[in-house]
Amino acid sequence: MRLCIGGIVEPGTTLANKTGGWRSFKPEYHYERCTKCGLCELLCPESCVARGDEGYYEIDYDYCKGCGICAHECPTGTIEMVLEVK
Repeated sequence: MRLCIGGIVEPGTTLANKTGGWRSFKPEYHYERCTKCGLCELLCPESCVARGDEGYYEIDYDYCKGCGICAHECPTGTIEMVLEVK
């Protein structure tokens, strides 16, 4: 699709555009360290971290871009950024 300056794009949602393939690193959880504080969910800019059935947090890797904010802000070191293997 080609857009001219001032072009109009139809409104939509990014749910159709899975952006997880862009990342070089991905967050990996170590559940035994998790205190279920919820900072990872609160601070994820992509809203791809959600509380699971047992209260632990899970990442939707289809949309996670690997920014590392969740790992950086986790107070217990539950989340570790690891090299993405494709």
